[in-house]
Amino acid sequence: MRRQILVVEDDPGIALGLEEDLSIEGYGVEVVRDGKTAVRRAREGRIDLILLDVMLPGKDGFAVCRELRKSGVATPIILLTARAAEAEKVLGLQLGADDYLTKPFSPLELRARIQAVLRRMQGGQEPDIYRFGDAEVDFARCELRRSGKVVPITPVEFKLLAAFVRSRGRVLSRGQLLDQVWADVTCGDRVVDTHVANLRKKIEPDSAAPRYLASVRGMGYRFDG
Repeated sequence: MRRQILVVEDDPGIALGLEEDLSIEGYGVEVVRDGKTAVRRAREGRIDLILLDVMLPGKDGFAVCRELRKSGVATPIILLTARAAEAEKVLGLQLGADDYLTKPFSPLELRARIQAVLRRMQGGQEPDIYRFGDAEVDFARCELRRSGKVVPITPVEFKLLAAFVRSRGRVLSRGQLLDQVWADVTCGDRVVDTHVANLRKKIEPDSAAPRYLASVRGMGYRFDG
């Protein structure tokens, strides 16, 4: 599945260049022009990496980075800036950025930095807290919360949700879910369907019209949180 990159850049020429170069490299690219929109999109999920310009109208890149990290969004961030001051680089990293590039930079260097950050994320564990919509999955406490309130969830349901979060955006077959969640227990596909239905009631605004946990006919399920 293609990695999704959110480019936050108000300069149309730079934004277009980044979009074209990264698309050629096989990434899915979405461009937004301001910090407020960037925060909203990052919180919605389905983004693997954020290229974040520091000099933005209204809410600058430092403020965006600070707000995302304070709200628990763990998506990797590479800051882009025309300023080379060491203090600003340190500030960006202290606020939770994963890397920092000073303009002008070569497309080759940017691609290398993106690949390095994505490799580090791939080798790590899931974030302590993963948020989508009004829900948050707390891996450290094994809790599901909606609007800050704990939602009762069984251990199997939590393992199922964790499997979906780890593989968000990818279709998981019932067989794959059985292997990941039920392991040595002999179960059939109907058990998966029943638990998915129960999970939808706990994470979806409307379980009859799922927004996050989609059925893919003849293949399985896909989590789009």
